[in-house]
Amino acid sequence: MVAHINGELIVWEEDRLAFERLQNRLQRRGAGAARAAAEWPIHFVAFDLLRLSGTDTTGWPYRRRRAALESVFATRRLSAPWALCPSTTDPDTVRKWLSWAAVGMEGVVYKRLDGAYEPSARGWLKYKVRETTEAVVGAVTGSLAVPCTLLLGRYDDGGRFQQVGRTTTLARAAGAAVAGLLAPGRRGHPWTGWSFSAGCGSQEKLNVTLVEPGLVVEVGVDVARDASGRWRHPAHWHRARPDLSPADVPRLTSPPH
Repeated sequence: MVAHINGELIVWEEDRLAFERLQNRLQRRGAGAARAAAEWPIHFVAFDLLRLSGTDTTGWPYRRRRAALESVFATRRLSAPWALCPSTTDPDTVRKWLSWAAVGMEGVVYKRLDGAYEPSARGWLKYKVRETTEAVVGAVTGSLAVPCTLLLGRYDDGGRFQQVGRTTTLARAAGAAVAGLLAPGRRGHPWTGWSFSAGCGSQEKLNVTLVEPGLVVEVGVDVARDASGRWRHPAHWHRARPDLSPADVPRLTSPPH
């Protein structure tokens, strides 16, 4: 029995999904790659079945593909590092899964039970767990007059102002609203001399303008975090909160282990 399986590689570290460890492994070579493999073993989570014993299964309805995939796991007695992604039609079970944000699970994927596998089209929907929270603006891309994105920070338990994330590109009205609330960063800004990546895992560096870390903003974020508690995905602008001070903003803490 030969099976072609669609899935995802993950690294599990201290009771949480550690995407940054997976990225680290992908960047290693030679002896470094071998050490990383020993320290952060990879698991393969199977989602779907594309081909089975020479038969193209992509035209089968999902319920049939899923039953065949479960049969492959049972017949081969597959276990770690192989894992079968859970699947259900029970809403209560889905609600329970959506409460697992602390381990780094971002949400759930919906597929039609009678749907074929469509490799060139998205035949599924993803529901992400999101929350509204606050952060402090520490820098901007663009200019102070016309900010493009906001680099956001929080204070950690040691009182250090750390970057926690970055917004998506601001709409013109949002940029104009926040521009009047920003002040240029003064000497001794906590991010002086820092460089900032364009995104999680990106080697591109941003050209930023530091601002005084006094303006609190409200943003929408998903639950994806790195080991330090920073947001892996861009935050979505909601509004400025000049009624709050940086002391009112949650501390930067690592995800619970």
